Amino acid sequence: MAIADLRRDYQADTLERAQLAPDPLEQFQRWFGDAAATSGGSRWRKISIALYKLWHALLGHAPADVNAMTLCTVDAQGRPSARTVLLKGADARGFIFFTNYDSRKGAELAANPNAALTFYWSDLERQVCVAGTVTKLSKEESEKYFHSRPRGSQLSAWASKQSAIVENRAALVKQWQEVAAKFPSEVPLPPNWGGYVLAPARIEFWQGRADRLHDRFCYTKQADGSWKIERLSP
Repeated sequence: MAIADLRRDYQADTLERAQLAPDPLEQFQRWFGDAAATSGGSRWRKISIALYKLWHALLGHAPADVNAMTLCTVDAQGRPSARTVLLKGADARGFIFFTNYDSRKGAELAANPNAALTFYWSDLERQVCVAGTVTKLSKEESEKYFHSRPRGSQLSAWASKQSAIVENRAALVKQWQEVAAKFPSEVPLPPNWGGYVLAPARIEFWQGRADRLHDRFCYTKQADGSWKIERLSP
């Protein structure tokens, strides 16, 4: 089948203005709960999600990471780049993730803190698009999260010079082994590793609908801190 012939008709759900929370972070938590099948949604919605996950388990397929998100940044010349990272928190401040500050995304965020995030939950036929400004988390918050990670992941944060060219796999493994020998017990927080929070200025919620007449609602932050909600044409 040709790529151009791949099609899907969206009929899983609807989205109306009356359903929306006044705050987009609250609305995001509702949808994230549906994606994680832990809260929100109707009884039949939860049953359908459970069956979806069971089907993938029977096929030997692990379910998608519901906290996976595409992070888009731009460099000092305005050239964009994108990659998938994992959401590690969402609160009144915004959306939280962790990475190496010396990586390409770290360098781009240092040059231009404007960034965007996209979540896509295919089984729910839903997408959330976020745009805003990124700042670093405190060292204390980064340290707390770092020490909650598995030891192997902690060592990798030291061993990997993220985004830098590496000669081969063996060289990377050797760096990891050297770090493991250097820190036989507790692994300290690397000075160039930590968290970011994206404070949203705009959040869009997209629900797929039949015949490509999708439901789209956009929250835009106002000067007084309130949110303006508008329906967008699909």
